[in-house]
Amino acid sequence: MTADVRNSTLLQRVTGWFGGLPGKAADVLPVRVGGTEYRQSSSTPASVLGFDQALLWVVVALLAWGLVMVYSASIAMPDNPRFANYASTHFLTRHAMYLVIGFVVALLAFQVPMALWERAAPWLFVVALLLLIAVLIPGVGKVVNGARRWLSIGPIGFQPSEVAKFAVLIYAADYMVRKMEVKERFFRAVLPMGAAVGIVGVLLLAEPDMGAFMVVAVIAMGILFLGGVNARMFFLIAGVLVAAFGVMIASSPWRRERVFAYLDPFSEEHALGKGYQLSHSLIAIGRGEIFGVGLGGSVEKLHWLPEAHTDFLLAVIGEEFGLVGVVTLIVLFLWMTRRIMHIGRQAIALDRVFAGLVAQGVAIWIGFQAFINMGVNLGALPTKGLTLPLMSFGGSAILMNLVALAVVLRVDYENKLLMRGGRV
Repeated sequence: MTADVRNSTLLQRVTGWFGGLPGKAADVLPVRVGGTEYRQSSSTPASVLGFDQALLWVVVALLAWGLVMVYSASIAMPDNPRFANYASTHFLTRHAMYLVIGFVVALLAFQVPMALWERAAPWLFVVALLLLIAVLIPGVGKVVNGARRWLSIGPIGFQPSEVAKFAVLIYAADYMVRKMEVKERFFRAVLPMGAAVGIVGVLLLAEPDMGAFMVVAVIAMGILFLGGVNARMFFLIAGVLVAAFGVMIASSPWRRERVFAYLDPFSEEHALGKGYQLSHSLIAIGRGEIFGVGLGGSVEKLHWLPEAHTDFLLAVIGEEFGLVGVVTLIVLFLWMTRRIMHIGRQAIALDRVFAGLVAQGVAIWIGFQAFINMGVNLGALPTKGLTLPLMSFGGSAILMNLVALAVVLRVDYENKLLMRGGRV
């Protein structure tokens, strides 16, 4: 073999490692969706591991940052008589345990082909309904702060509402694939899905958990829209949902108080009532200024800001890392949401509609929930009990977030396998 041939072979191998197939082989499968062309090229390389490593590392970074912040936000909680028997590392060790469990379950979820998720979608939805019913049964569901949202599994409290988010996502994607031929007809395409979401909503509002219902409704609506439902029908559904949420708020005195407190949290009437959390969240973020007071230096977490390690973790991040930390976090979530949507579009371009809708549904779920949590912490939205995905303390939320992201990585893995000429 001559030196020129050896050099050419070596160049082809290196090109294959970093940019897919050499030469024109990368042009075998160009697909265009919505003005974006997908092909095996340098912009979307088929990595050695077969899935999106950049997305994985961003998820790992958010999980690690969340672990550190949960410890920082909860380290002083044993000073509270309510948590007097807890060690200062109690929430840290439990959160780390949840991460390990979540990682193991996510690894198992990644092994499941998307075709199997599609077949299991109706059964998964039924299981979620049964769990939502079980949590409402006295003696079965656990009551915390007046809400019956938890099932006790040994020492661990589990929220069926988190399973419901994932189950509705999978079911809605499967439903749209089955109804693709009649998606322009309201009574055959939209109404049955609306009824299914309505049943889930009634069970969630009975807990009560309006925040989870909002996320479920947005996931279902987003998948219907992305699945090609007529725009007029989509806006009709959106109008009905907005009106329904308006009626729920107007008919509930404590929900009305939250809205009024959001409008003026520092007023004498609200500062020590429904506006207490929001006012102290704003104080924490204001103290952080540009660069923050430093990791561990938060004052508001010292029993001033309730739920600092769960719903208001962003406020502690804002106080300790300042505007720089908050903007960095927003950019990470924006990048992650956009990346997941890209994976979903790529799957649809490869004629894998179910997998694509599932990935895009996960993007809607994580993006919308992060948007609501950040808006609440920053005073842009009324207080709502939704955690910051991947970061806030909470076992079932972390578990289901990781399972959902593992499914997205599976979608990406199958996309790349198909673009390399393999089969799924």
